[in-house]
Amino acid sequence: MKKAIIWFVVGGLLGGAAGFAVGLFVYPYIFLADIVAAEAPPDPSKAVVATGTFIHADPDDPVHYGKGKVTVYADTVRLEPDFEVGPGPKFHVYLVPKAPIKSSDDVKGAMYIDLGRLRAFKGAQNYAIPKGVDLKKYPSVVIWCEAFGVLISPATLSFK
Repeated sequence: MKKAIIWFVVGGLLGGAAGFAVGLFVYPYIFLADIVAAEAPPDPSKAVVATGTFIHADPDDPVHYGKGKVTVYADTVRLEPDFEVGPGPKFHVYLVPKAPIKSSDDVKGAMYIDLGRLRAFKGAQNYAIPKGVDLKKYPSVVIWCEAFGVLISPATLSFK
């Protein structure tokens, strides 16, 4: 009887932990996958500083992908209406002082600027750039998963 209780408790703990882990992975696909942003573009009088295109960094990884264009203004990073990434937990938008970004290791050692949490997996979004940032020193915009420390999609910028 004592052995059965121990197995029951251990099984419950392992099952609960496994269920929690699966829930963390599945949650964004079920509840957040349909979120589409449609933020208005910045003031048309603002000059474009740089542009880029998000790429699928690892074609062998079907879960972590990205596509679409990014436009950088002096005070704003804009993910354009064609932007899309595969859903996941805790994605952030980073300015990274390295180009091209090809793997997670390229970001982990960098002194990036976190522009904030990704608000949607598809569509136009604007992110404020902190004052005093020299954009020429940050030639990449990256979508990064903070929960797992994984590169989702990088975009190398072409400056105007």
